[in-house]
Amino acid sequence: METWQILVAAGIVAFIVEIFTAGFIAGSAGIGFFFAAIGSYLGLSTPWQILFFAAGMALTYFLIRPLINKFGYKEPVKTNRDALIGKTGKVTEEINPETHTGRVAIDGDDWKAMTAGNESIAKGATVEVIEIDSIILIVKPLN
Repeated sequence: METWQILVAAGIVAFIVEIFTAGFIAGSAGIGFFFAAIGSYLGLSTPWQILFFAAGMALTYFLIRPLINKFGYKEPVKTNRDALIGKTGKVTEEINPETHTGRVAIDGDDWKAMTAGNESIAKGATVEVIEIDSIILIVKPLN
């Protein structure tokens, strides 16, 4: 097996490693290995192959990685607790701070709810979740 073939294999392994890691560092190394393989195939000396590797890695890391970061990664999807804050729902049981009762339906789920102040909210009113205390939604009326 010739050196350029080993470098191509190393580049493929680096891309496989990139699948399981973040940051595009292994991917950059993979492209660097491909650049070094080109240098080896052309019969260049080892220092030139190392220079090709470094140039390939640097070019991809500084030119392609910013593009991947800009277009490839989306803002994380809010889940569980974070997804509820800001949502609106219907009061299914009057929210009364004196009796500590109140329930709100949001996306088909029924949650225990309280208000931030000492106000009551009638059944059927639309509310917005402003905070979550354990499993109790803190809501404010919309109107």
